[in-house]
Amino acid sequence: MTMKKRIMAICLALGLIWGSLPIIGVGATSDPASEETAIVSASRAIPSGAYGLNLNVNGRSVLGGRVFNLGGITYVPMFAFADWLGKFTYSYNSTTATARISGENLEISAHAGDLYIVANDRYFYTGREVIRYNGEIYVPILPLTKALNSRVEWRDSIGGFYVSSGDTRRLKSGSQVYNADQVYWLARIISAEAKGEPMQGKLAVGNVILNRVRSSAYPNTIYGVIFDRRYGIQFSPVANGTIYQTPTVDSIIAAKMCLEGYSLSSEVLYFVNPRKAPNSWISKTRSYAFTVGNHAFYK
Repeated sequence: MTMKKRIMAICLALGLIWGSLPIIGVGATSDPASEETAIVSASRAIPSGAYGLNLNVNGRSVLGGRVFNLGGITYVPMFAFADWLGKFTYSYNSTTATARISGENLEISAHAGDLYIVANDRYFYTGREVIRYNGEIYVPILPLTKALNSRVEWRDSIGGFYVSSGDTRRLKSGSQVYNADQVYWLARIISAEAKGEPMQGKLAVGNVILNRVRSSAYPNTIYGVIFDRRYGIQFSPVANGTIYQTPTVDSIIAAKMCLEGYSLSSEVLYFVNPRKAPNSWISKTRSYAFTVGNHAFYK
């Protein structure tokens, strides 16, 4: 592996672990089969455009030729990887392209085209779509190791990742991790502001809310930030009442991923749709950060 690829793998890995790397403009694939058609060739050991990496689990080199980096994200076959870290059963629905593993008080599912995997009703952001390849579901290694309560690190000496197993039975469930009131309000503001936006756009809106919660300039609760009136109503859904509408499923998922700590930016505090508000004071007075979908985000 070239030095350029090695540096890219390390930087992107750390970015996904810490939730600090923006991955902008990638939406969930509407048709999982289209992802498969685009990159899969049954005669290839790895997808076109990918390059292979090594993997060591608990001191043993495993899954030779089946671990690859695609678009800056390292993928592993979901069940074959998990099987090295615990005792699990596996099921796969080829019609829906959904894989499930269960065992050791752990349930994990992944669906081709999604930007997350689900473990014990918790949502782990993958950074890039789950894919179906050669009849298997492949998922990014970093969120899968988190779901399996294991430790992972990049090692130049092996030209890949080193994984050491933890106790999968200690992964807390969603009901233990998520505060119902926080999910309730964060999902509603995300849905009201970004219902038609890609998943990263929903995450970015959630990031704005949580960044304000952490800022001394704003109230220190999600509800307080949403309904803050110190300098006038902060969010239009509060004024027009759409904040009270039932949130979309994707918005609830985005809220939970934000509460897991996944962030496109820890600095953004504002967003605006430049088409609807071309002369917004935000774009004139604040520092531009990035754009996702129809929203521009500012620090």
